[in-house]
Amino acid sequence: MSMLLRQTGILIRVNLLSLPRRLAISLSMALSIALVVCVLAGFLALAKGFERALAGAGSPRVAVVLGGGTQQESGSDIPAEAVRTLQATTGDIGVVRDAAGQLVASREIVVAVDVETAGDEAARTIAVRGMDRAGAAMRDQVALSAGRLFVPGAREIVVGDQLAATLGMTVGRSVRLGAVDWTVVGQFSAHGSAFESEIWADLDAVRAAFDRENAVQSLRLRLMDPSGLGRLQARLATVGTVPLSALSEADLYAAQSGRTARLIRLFAWPLALLMALGATAGALNTMMSSVSDRTVEIATVRALGFRRSAAFVGTWVEALCLAAVGVVLGLVVSWLAFNGWQASTIGANNARLAFQLSVTPDVAVVAGLLGLAIGALGGLVPAFAATRLPLTAALRARG
Repeated sequence: MSMLLRQTGILIRVNLLSLPRRLAISLSMALSIALVVCVLAGFLALAKGFERALAGAGSPRVAVVLGGGTQQESGSDIPAEAVRTLQATTGDIGVVRDAAGQLVASREIVVAVDVETAGDEAARTIAVRGMDRAGAAMRDQVALSAGRLFVPGAREIVVGDQLAATLGMTVGRSVRLGAVDWTVVGQFSAHGSAFESEIWADLDAVRAAFDRENAVQSLRLRLMDPSGLGRLQARLATVGTVPLSALSEADLYAAQSGRTARLIRLFAWPLALLMALGATAGALNTMMSSVSDRTVEIATVRALGFRRSAAFVGTWVEALCLAAVGVVLGLVVSWLAFNGWQASTIGANNARLAFQLSVTPDVAVVAGLLGLAIGALGGLVPAFAATRLPLTAALRARG
């Protein structure tokens, strides 16, 4: 066993030291693997960033009540009578109450509005959320970064930091939303979550401005604890004639992120695997050229008593080392190019949702494993060929 290890170590060292003789073709193998790794990491970072933006927006201690059998705010409608009935409930339904005994709740609607921006030819569709005064306080990990909250009844808006930075909606600026001018009175930070892609305003002011009188799309309620959701759902089953459902805010956003992230990955993997096939063929060609270039050397050491397994491992490790170089290069480029890069898509409320691409360790591991797999598969046949070179073939090649 010790002899086999020594032989294998010698062949690995010889193979790696001879790489400068095949620099161009070796670099082409590493670069092709780097390209596959970079593309896959970019797509996975896109999916991961979208998931993070929505996952950071949801809280398991906030329940979202929706009406009409839908699981999205855009298609929900809760009758005013159902809201009043629920607010008049006196028993324990798993929801926090304020000092006056009233449920801690926020009635909300979301309106998709086109906003013209200076220097931008196309209008951007953004979400304007009308909410009760308690709505902002119910968002976990959200804090004012500038200005103040809107005054009930006033045409004032509070803008997420991402929108403020992208569209220049700074505090004090007047912004036309629909047919009405609004004043930006504050900005809020939500640690890059989906909330930062929204504009918040008073519920009644949004209703009046966009002709949505008495409309309520969702009702947010602060739960005593996550287990209180079951008691709330039981109470909703007895309220009104319109079917009402409740789910945690975390589950609401997780469902939205899951659908889009799956679509991104569904597109990314076939493309990455198709590129991987080409890269594997390139790796196979590179390593066959390597074996051909070292025909005399390999056959000679075989004649000197080196085992076939040592020749196999030596050639295969060379392929893995070139793949590892490609993986490292691809990951470095993807991190520099994609990590933190701003992207946007159309969210569940038919408005633009901004998020940052995120090259996380799990993204790097998945992309890196694919790159190493390309090297491993591309090096198998050449490594096997290296064990079958007879000494006579080496002498003919030298002659």
